[in-house]
Amino acid sequence: MNKYVKYGLLGVVVIGILAAVVYFLKKNSTPLKTYETEQVVRRDIVNKVVVTGKVIPEDEIEIKPQISGIIEKVYLEEGAQVKAGDLIATIKVVPNEQSMNQASGRVRTAELALNNSKIEYDRNKTLFDKGVISSQDFNTQQLTYNQAKQELENAKADYQIIKVGSAGGSSSANTNIRATVTGTLLEIPVEVGDQVIQSNNFNDGTTIATIADMSKMIFEGEVDEAEVGKLKVGMPLEISMGALQDEKFNAKLKFIAPKGVEEEGAVQFKIEGDLVVADSTNVRAGYSANAAIVLEEKKDVLSIKEALLQFDKDSNKPYVEVETGENTFEKKELVLGVSDGIDVEIISGIDENAKIKIWNKLEAKSQDKGSGGN
Repeated sequence: MNKYVKYGLLGVVVIGILAAVVYFLKKNSTPLKTYETEQVVRRDIVNKVVVTGKVIPEDEIEIKPQISGIIEKVYLEEGAQVKAGDLIATIKVVPNEQSMNQASGRVRTAELALNNSKIEYDRNKTLFDKGVISSQDFNTQQLTYNQAKQELENAKADYQIIKVGSAGGSSSANTNIRATVTGTLLEIPVEVGDQVIQSNNFNDGTTIATIADMSKMIFEGEVDEAEVGKLKVGMPLEISMGALQDEKFNAKLKFIAPKGVEEEGAVQFKIEGDLVVADSTNVRAGYSANAAIVLEEKKDVLSIKEALLQFDKDSNKPYVEVETGENTFEKKELVLGVSDGIDVEIISGIDENAKIKIWNKLEAKSQDKGSGGN
């Protein structure tokens, strides 16, 4: 081989080696990781708890019968506006045979007593007219006769009540089911032909209708035991309903249950809030709703994203790393304030010019570089 060719090949190899060395020197001189930063900002931070629940009338009145029987007729429909005293339904009485027999026997006994009393009355009246007996003796017999007539009327009335539910078709008969309050007829859970049971000391009775004043609505929900200690009666609520997504309603917390109920391993406390509803808004009973309760609020404070926080392994104190130069950072311990779960208030530790290292993006970049090298 010609020596010039050898020198040429050797030169090419040397140049290749020098180029490779320069490339690796440049690559190693570039930092492995370049961190992005985020600026501290001023914002309003609101710490609030969201409670799920429903909107219901403050008072729901159940109308129950005073006599057992069968629904004969229903005069109104659900959703109707009623006033106290309005007729809702009527009941057809199904009399008890034993009670009927006893009432009938009482009527017959009263008739016999009246007949006997009338005979005595007529006899004493004749004697009184002739002056044989005194007026005092006659008045006593007359009283006995009048009492016998009244007893017969009472027995007949009782018999009619047992038989048809009314002594004489009065508007207040037990067979007439009437509204006891003014409001909206929410529910009529019975139909014509249904058998109903009267309300008494041993039975709540069958509910004929449910009435409520829809102008007085409340929010009812449940709060976890971790949050209930932060609540106070009188706190404002902001209510949003699934059926009325474009509207917000104001309410005020009026009740916090003194006793919790365990549900699926967590203790829940019932709360209630008075709801302010405009006359033009149609809010129905049972709407699902969420109530936002403001626990703490700060205006125009220094804040950062909670995702930027780190915690010391030994002291568990929060800190961030603040940029001091190109890709150089310094650890700064922080004193934190109110948080809304996304942003957190910075009370001390850094100023508003600080630039905070973004940790999450750092790891994503290093993974990208590693995969690129493969």
